[in-house]
Amino acid sequence: MGDRAAGPRRGSQSGLQHGGSRPRGPPGLRAVVRRGGGRQGSPAGTRAAQPRAAGRGSVPTEDVLGVAGPDLVVGGAALLGAESAGAGGGASGHAEAGLGEAVEGLLEEVELETITGNFASVIHGLNTNHLTDVVIQRSKRMILDTLGVGLLGTSTEVCQKVKQYSKIYSSDISSTIWGHLDFRLPPLYAAFVNGVAVHSMDFDDTWHPATHPSGAVLPAVMALSEAFSQKKKISGLDLLLAFNVGIEVQGRLLRFSSEARNIPKRFHPPTVVGTMGSAAACAKLLALNKMKCKNTLAIAASYAGAPLANAATQTKPLHIGNAAKHGLEAACLASQGLQGNNQILDMESGIGAFYTDYNPQILPTLQSYPWLLDQQDVAIKRFPAHLGTHWVADAASSVRRKLVKNSDNLLLLDKIEKVIVKVPEVKYVNRPSPNSEHEARHSFQFVACSALLDGSMSIQSFASENIHRPALQELLCKTQLEHPSDNKPSFESLYCEVTVVLQDGNTISDRCDTFYGHWRKPLTKEDLEEKFQSNASEVLPPEAIEGIIETVYNLEKVEDCSVLNMFLSGQSARVLPEKLHFEHSNS
Repeated sequence: MGDRAAGPRRGSQSGLQHGGSRPRGPPGLRAVVRRGGGRQGSPAGTRAAQPRAAGRGSVPTEDVLGVAGPDLVVGGAALLGAESAGAGGGASGHAEAGLGEAVEGLLEEVELETITGNFASVIHGLNTNHLTDVVIQRSKRMILDTLGVGLLGTSTEVCQKVKQYSKIYSSDISSTIWGHLDFRLPPLYAAFVNGVAVHSMDFDDTWHPATHPSGAVLPAVMALSEAFSQKKKISGLDLLLAFNVGIEVQGRLLRFSSEARNIPKRFHPPTVVGTMGSAAACAKLLALNKMKCKNTLAIAASYAGAPLANAATQTKPLHIGNAAKHGLEAACLASQGLQGNNQILDMESGIGAFYTDYNPQILPTLQSYPWLLDQQDVAIKRFPAHLGTHWVADAASSVRRKLVKNSDNLLLLDKIEKVIVKVPEVKYVNRPSPNSEHEARHSFQFVACSALLDGSMSIQSFASENIHRPALQELLCKTQLEHPSDNKPSFESLYCEVTVVLQDGNTISDRCDTFYGHWRKPLTKEDLEEKFQSNASEVLPPEAIEGIIETVYNLEKVEDCSVLNMFLSGQSARVLPEKLHFEHSNS
């Protein structure tokens, strides 16, 4: 992708692709968005974001963290009355806030700029005017896809187990568990359960350098958005900004290491950069000052990391759930004044501990900030498995079409001598005999054989009866991997070539360089919507599904994003009259 710098967004983009909003939706749903869709905040290029209106209300810290503590006051630009007073702060509160800002400013002036301080400044300073058309469009696609795979994931065995575990926690403040009308959890555990659901089938988006960006961030900011006082509405733009800050931090950290550009070998990237991104996103939604943003990053770093050895097990989805939960927890703890190393991003013993070639860099200036999502889109999966297997599926499906062309669409296994699959060497996706759905999702061999037998891959491909069917087991025994030296383990450049050698000596081959769904060949709006509807229909009624689609398509205009959580719980537009109204605007 080109490395161009994107300027501020110029107009309202309501659809998931350029071209406007959809003329559809449940009756009355259009009233959930405000007229105009103009953006609030300081002009593009200002160093600090304009503080929002004071008086977001208060949230007891114990209700967010699950531990006792003082009230967490979410004020105009701060928590616990630090930077600005809440609704009842009065003149003394403003004076103390001003003194605190002045002291912090003096300290920053005498200190040399650090990478960590620079990140904190960018997290604090980015505002909705920095969002561009492309960033908003792409992030809305990511949000819709993540909600869909998360809703589908709520029915998986691993998600059922973590929901049962999380029921031991209770709180006066609670957040939505996607797909459940009568089950809520404290925000930390809602973020955890929904994050697990997103990754429970390995169906969530993938970025380059390699990570799953959305699943660590979206559950956290959506759970946190429900923890604010009912008097304070979190708008769709608030949500989009926080989400994109979380995505941006992940991408920037990944670019501090050349080895991060390849498919991982030692640890699962979302457990490191996802935790940091979730923390940054929550710090943004909480409007923390720069010092507390530094501490948020430092605290989050001590939650980071999980070994890749748990790939292809029921534990791997916990990586995303923990990243969402721990990022939210780090921001909440920092809001209470908990401190950490304020150079956590600068040091080899900080985030540098995860990379052998860590080389941190200062971020671009806030003037016309160049979002990485503007330059690099994500891959959105058509079936739930490791991204590397999607090249295999497309190549194998093409080979099957050639094989069955003159045999009444039947694959004659007895005519096949062997199957050769040329892929990069990725040890944890080399599984010649997968025994479970999680192992099958991380098996080049399984996906090659399934696509040869069936012509395509789907959710049902990973059902137990399909994994253990005799025809597939027979074909697996004939399958071998090869690792050409030019086939590098990078989602940007890898390819797959599948060759079937027949008993008569003939060979049939095909190669996939870019599968459909990759950022170079993105899903159409229609196919993305079809994927979401198929996934969500497993747990939600049609009106709620339509409500989510319409709300996400118009997210930058949504006045109160709590309506999105209500649709995710299964409520329809007909039972949300108090949420269905416009904010009159001339913007």
